[in-house]
Amino acid sequence: MFTLGSESKEAIVKLSMGSITYKLVLAFGMISASSVVAQMDDKHEGDGLAVQQELSAPGPEGSLAGILTLPAGDSVIPDGTPVVLIVPGSGPTDRDGNSPLGISATPYALLAEALAESGIPSLRIDKRGMFGSADAVPDPNDVTITAYGDDILAWARAIRKQLPTAGGGTRCVVPLGHSEGGLVALAAIARLPKPCGLILVSTPGRPLGTVLRDQLHANPANAPILNEADEAIMTLERGEQVDTNALNPALQALFAPEVQGFLIDAFSYDPAILVMETRVPILVIQGMRDLQVGEADARRLADSAPDATLSLLPDVNHVLKAVSSDDTAANLATYADPGLPIAQDAVEAVSQFLKQIDE
Repeated sequence: MFTLGSESKEAIVKLSMGSITYKLVLAFGMISASSVVAQMDDKHEGDGLAVQQELSAPGPEGSLAGILTLPAGDSVIPDGTPVVLIVPGSGPTDRDGNSPLGISATPYALLAEALAESGIPSLRIDKRGMFGSADAVPDPNDVTITAYGDDILAWARAIRKQLPTAGGGTRCVVPLGHSEGGLVALAAIARLPKPCGLILVSTPGRPLGTVLRDQLHANPANAPILNEADEAIMTLERGEQVDTNALNPALQALFAPEVQGFLIDAFSYDPAILVMETRVPILVIQGMRDLQVGEADARRLADSAPDATLSLLPDVNHVLKAVSSDDTAANLATYADPGLPIAQDAVEAVSQFLKQIDE
């Protein structure tokens, strides 16, 4: 459930097919600086109900890239209409919600297009060091939760510059953090000027070290390596590095040296404490067919928040597709099916929440 670089992520995914069941490869990322460039070659996708505009902004060392999805037509977006900033999940997750590690469900692109049909603009982005944002930083593993939060602030400035209000006010920007991206959004929301709302989708409600520990223990096949894994997690939770050479080979990729700095940082956050300190309306969305994050996480977040709405979606999975059974194979098959529409329940939950902010 944490952010790793592409090489380590690939190793983790291979582990999930062997002795270690590692379900939660999640993540996020964004931009720095304030200037924004909007490309003029707007693209109309799908059935013509959404307009796609490329945006760029300077990152720490180079440009970062995103796509602004607007409702069709030339009408001005009303001043009270929020803009959704989609904060991606972990690993090499691109602006559409896809990954070279076998995910091609395009959940972020489908969500953006569905929101546009309801008159709601959104921005989805490539993470620093990856895809269109590859030049932003030389090492995508050299990140922290705070650095990703800096990117959220920069993207909010970018959105407000690109979509100013006619009345001279501040455009409402609502971060939507998916999976581990919810932790980034939670950690950053207090620093966002004039925050107006926050959406957490499939977001862990416990510290990531606890989540990883529970995942490993959930698979009986991991029994021979659990003591080593637990000790490694505890070492990182103490803020210390792990000697991977001394670990069982099955664990070496999971705790690769190049990602340990990020893990130490990420393990130090408790999402429930962060949400407790959040002073904006929060929507917590949790699919009940999610194989990676569960109802208990969502309830821990919602119960800890001063102002939260909990939306439990009975037949929605981690990539926001409708799944009608407990068949794990069928659930996982949706991760590689871009032809499946996004679950309408998820779109409606987001739209209703944003409508309340607009009012």
